[in-house]
Amino acid sequence: MKTMTTQEVQELLESNQSINLIDVRETDEVAAGKISGAINIPLGTLESRMSELDKSQEYIMVCRSGGRSGQATSFLENQGYNVTNMDGGMLNWNGETN
Repeated sequence: MKTMTTQEVQELLESNQSINLIDVRETDEVAAGKISGAINIPLGTLESRMSELDKSQEYIMVCRSGGRSGQATSFLENQGYNVTNMDGGMLNWNGETN
């Protein structure tokens, strides 16, 4: 499984690179703050919503601590998607949220 630190994700955002963030936390968790531009697809709905994702794109998976996003990364990798897990999740995120 590919991983990336929160700092590496923040650097990508600050360099204005186009990245696809998928936040797999529950809706109420995301309401407390998410990384700007992240799409919320709760882990429990990922299998039924993965058709919304494009296999030609790369995705960075985000959750609270890195556990659920790790599960999502493994699942999507097995389905042929190009995904990376953000280690440490939102608990380690020092960037802006909205």
